Amino acid sequence: MKEVISRYKELGDFLKTRRAKISPLQVGLPEGSRRRTPGLRREEVASLSGIGITWYTWLEQGRDIQVSSQVLECLSRVLMLNEDEIRHLYTLANQNTPVDIPPYQHDVNPMLQRILDSLSLSPSMLFDTRWNIISWNRAAELVLLDFGKIDIVQRNYIWLVFTNFKFKEIFDNWEKQAQGLVARFRAECSKYIEDPWVTQFVQKLKNESEEFDKWWSMHDVENEKGNHKIFNHPTAGKLIFEHTSFFVADNMNLKLFINSPAPDTDTEIKMKKLMIFP
Repeated sequence: MKEVISRYKELGDFLKTRRAKISPLQVGLPEGSRRRTPGLRREEVASLSGIGITWYTWLEQGRDIQVSSQVLECLSRVLMLNEDEIRHLYTLANQNTPVDIPPYQHDVNPMLQRILDSLSLSPSMLFDTRWNIISWNRAAELVLLDFGKIDIVQRNYIWLVFTNFKFKEIFDNWEKQAQGLVARFRAECSKYIEDPWVTQFVQKLKNESEEFDKWWSMHDVENEKGNHKIFNHPTAGKLIFEHTSFFVADNMNLKLFINSPAPDTDTEIKMKKLMIFP
């Protein structure tokens, strides 16, 4: 019994120390002036992770409660754990570490961010292997969504396409684009088919979206390829882009998605106006 108690106390203490290292600004929260201790509050971690504050408090108190791999995945992202910390968290919680789990990429190489920012007229984003949106440029913020205002746990491109009504409205012929997205996501998931995150994420999304449930059951797959994307912006109108993607040379877990204004369209002119008068 002492070993069990020690394990859960160790888990609680580990979460406390990781929580203290994350500033509110890192997860899109206001800094505030009445914080008695550094880092995030318990209720903030609980809210960002999608779990109850009472349950999370018990977890930090070292109580003997069972923790699912889905909860551990959410906590790993919110607390921005590196690969070693993720494995330690899963071990303390008596859970199998996901196979070859890539760590959540929270520190973007400044060079990559400069590349994104240099694509001033091209809405561009940086994704990890699970299609979490790691970074983006101002053009993506103006054309698609202000991703900085999206909770870090929900900042997943697949999730937003199927659950965020405002995001869905932007896509021209949403059904066709979303169905193709499901096929590409399935193809990429095959590398991590034993990762519990895949099963849990898919099931959660199937519960949230009838369309995703239907298209996922078709088992269609396709590789990422260059194509055209059309977005309907509320003020700029129809924007037509040439879409392409590239793996990051020194980190193959990251992929750069670029939407360049299509030639022989007025998209470039509209983007220039949008960047000046959003």
